Amino acid sequence: MGKNRSDTIAPMPKTAYAVAATDAPDTAPVLKSTSPAVVRAVQVLDAVAVATEPLSLADLTRLTGAPKSSLHGMCDTLVQLQLLKRLPGGSMSLGPHVMGWANAFLSQTRITEEFRTLWDGTDAFHDATVTLSMLDGAEVVYLACQNGDRPLGVTFRIGMRLPAPYTATGKAILGTVPTAEVRRLFAAGMPAPLTRASVASVEALIDELDQVRSLGYSVDNGQMRDGMTCFGAPVFDATRDTTRARAVGAIAVSYLTSEIDASTGERIGTQVRALADELSSRLGAGRSPRTQD
Repeated sequence: MGKNRSDTIAPMPKTAYAVAATDAPDTAPVLKSTSPAVVRAVQVLDAVAVATEPLSLADLTRLTGAPKSSLHGMCDTLVQLQLLKRLPGGSMSLGPHVMGWANAFLSQTRITEEFRTLWDGTDAFHDATVTLSMLDGAEVVYLACQNGDRPLGVTFRIGMRLPAPYTATGKAILGTVPTAEVRRLFAAGMPAPLTRASVASVEALIDELDQVRSLGYSVDNGQMRDGMTCFGAPVFDATRDTTRARAVGAIAVSYLTSEIDASTGERIGTQVRALADELSSRLGAGRSPRTQD
């Protein structure tokens, strides 16, 4: 399927690990470890991964709080292992070795494998952008993306992170989480809004999740991107039980808002719910269970 040539949304940075040392930034969480060098290497790789441009050694010193002298040798080793790539001028980007890890992780993730198999065998939504996500804290992480040809203004990609309350997949998954847990998750406040339509409060989000439970699918009405409407539905696996059904992921389809009226939206919502149910069945779940209050 063709990909949009419009602008993309960069992955939201994941909180970096910090070593319990005096040179660590005061604002970073401390991870107690008997292998601080390993933790520092992960810090470096995390910083390079979320950067929009290659980073210099000085950039990494500033971002990680580590001494420049210790980072120099570590980066040399990471370059030799092809985990980093040194560019002309000395700045660094991720090296090719990380792709082997990424591909291995995805191949071992059953939900991703089954989604790809399902997608190859269905004609549903082949004119639209379809994504598969999982919940990680207050964010969704994109595991698989099939970008359509519509000019949505965003190209989804594997590994991208977005605030869960503003996405169709995030709302679909959060709809299977008990309300009390949703309140705890956003007790410190909602993420920074992505558009003027982004749900503004936890109470408003909970109202939306009540509607998700009632309909069986979620709607992102321009909360993630102006002019884009997305419909999502939760995916379950065999580990759930009928009394506490928690989604392991969600599928969403995205359209231009100008294409969607009430009847079209209802039809698409029902169709994405059916696609998610089929994926759930492949993962060993029975009928979609009722979600939690």
